[in-house]
Amino acid sequence: MSDLRFSGIGMTSARTRDRLVQRLREQGIANLSVLERIRNVPRHIFVDEALGSRAYEDTALPIGYGQTISQPYIVARMTEALLQGGAAENVLEVGTGCGYQTAVLAPLVGRLYTIERIEPLLGIRNVRFRHGDGTLGWSAHAPYDGILVAAAPLTVPESLIGQLRVGGRLIVPIGPEGEQELVRFTRGEPRVERESLGPVAFVPLLGGTA
Repeated sequence: MSDLRFSGIGMTSARTRDRLVQRLREQGIANLSVLERIRNVPRHIFVDEALGSRAYEDTALPIGYGQTISQPYIVARMTEALLQGGAAENVLEVGTGCGYQTAVLAPLVGRLYTIERIEPLLGIRNVRFRHGDGTLGWSAHAPYDGILVAAAPLTVPESLIGQLRVGGRLIVPIGPEGEQELVRFTRGEPRVERESLGPVAFVPLLGGTA
């Protein structure tokens, strides 16, 4: 792939990315490392070239298979929420998708494992990944300091709560379409704390593989 494809021109240029980062600051994203990842990860290479000119709009875009690349604000918000509250050495991402959230998150944590149920979407290769049912988590590498879920179950999967270490955070959108909220669960002893992070809109989290 050419250097121009990675660096961006016109509507994918550094100036366009700077404007996106400024919008995220205005919406409350404060973690400087997260903002730098949003600035530096070339989002346009994760979408179809026909949508490249829209890559740095703060909106979700289709990536095929009924899936979307998440809105940059949501990627930043979930990443920031995961990093708050302690170390994130061992992290699981459920729903790799096109790999954009993975690329933003990977340098900010010690180890990142990511799982996707739709095999053709597994296009990123710089982290440990598997094709599988994300509702079950990835118990072989548990317990996790953080789990980030990029699709919405109706209720939180207990299997994911069970794979958190004490003090670990699960960031997950929950609820049916049109009624979803982003939630941070923090596993304590003996109870799990629940904190709402606001309304969101995600594709549903499905079990099984495709």
